[in-house]
Amino acid sequence: MSQQVLTKERPQSGYIKNPDYNLRFEPSPRRVRCSFNGETIADSTSMRLLYEPKHLPVYYFPREDVHLDLLTRTEHSTFCPWKGDASYWTIDVAGKALENSVWTYEDPYPEIAEIKDFVSFYWGRMDHWYEEDEEVFVHPRDPYHRIDVVDSERPVKVVLGGEIVAETRRARFLFETSLPTRYYIPREDVRTELLEPSPTTTVCPYKGIASYYSARIDSALHEDIVWYYPDPIAESPRLKDLLCFYNENVDDIFVDGQAIPKIATKWSRK
Repeated sequence: MSQQVLTKERPQSGYIKNPDYNLRFEPSPRRVRCSFNGETIADSTSMRLLYEPKHLPVYYFPREDVHLDLLTRTEHSTFCPWKGDASYWTIDVAGKALENSVWTYEDPYPEIAEIKDFVSFYWGRMDHWYEEDEEVFVHPRDPYHRIDVVDSERPVKVVLGGEIVAETRRARFLFETSLPTRYYIPREDVRTELLEPSPTTTVCPYKGIASYYSARIDSALHEDIVWYYPDPIAESPRLKDLLCFYNENVDDIFVDGQAIPKIATKWSRK
């Protein structure tokens, strides 16, 4: 008696029900490299950037620009309703391994067929990423993401813990795509005697490495309420050493005498 072999049918593409889903796979003119354990794993001038709603952009390398000899296929797989089934590889360099850190879509859905033969890496698992000869942090720089730093004589006042902690007519306003306006204030116009250095640092791909201050008002400590860029990247030199308060977490910021509406962000504190 013959046995019938049952195979699992792949789910339909998400485009069947959502044909307007805006998934884009665009060429990038930048040379991009990533390295692990002292070894360059991939190096290409034929990059692609994947743009997907509610996700950060993701770099994809052509297979021929990846050191496939350093990769070992695993049995791990994941499913995306827009791209299909992803296959995974482990990176092994000089005995140091990163399991399932590389993926590709070998049989993608027709709507994104061009992603076939491209390879991507988990950003945070690599030691270093470079665009041309500059190191890049956190995620690829999105060419559709814009930053403008503009001088303004409009009066800006910051109130925290019932105290005016900063007041200036020399702020630089930072307008950044999809984020609230930030107000960078000269140190001379901030009550720095209320500030205490913090060990916290964060990294922004568009501005650089930020350092922090906490503010002590009476007996209350407002942790990491102020940040600044002591050595911003070359594209953002006008932010150097200016202090910025979280709009979301101070009592108020006034511009032209009017309180700026509070907008909830991932940095908001309850």
